[in-house]
Amino acid sequence: MLFSKLQGRLFALLVTCLLSSCARNTTSWKGYTEQGNASYYADKFQGKKMANGQPYRKGKLTAAHKKIPLGTRVRVTNPKNHRSVKVRITDRGPHTRGRMLDLSRAAASRLGIVQAGVAPVKIKVLKPKKS
Repeated sequence: MLFSKLQGRLFALLVTCLLSSCARNTTSWKGYTEQGNASYYADKFQGKKMANGQPYRKGKLTAAHKKIPLGTRVRVTNPKNHRSVKVRITDRGPHTRGRMLDLSRAAASRLGIVQAGVAPVKIKVLKPKKS
């Protein structure tokens, strides 16, 4: 009897711990910042479907990130020239090691990284996608 009560309490404690750790692991993306290298989509992807289901348009201000929820608004800043642009996360990627963000051609152009191809950037989540 004592063993089963103890076992029940341990089970309840385990469930409580698991649930509370899950609650802590849900990230509130607002204000999230990150630094890393960004590149931009090649023109050959024009019209191809992105993760959000829409076609890629090089003239739109969009980006791809591996984890930030689709639809989230992000400010991307080029620390070398202090230019920044607000983009919407519309795709998953980049799929190249050492890169954190893929930008549309329009966004890369505003940041002045089209000539370089790859450049360091800082990102900050402005408006997370509502669930």
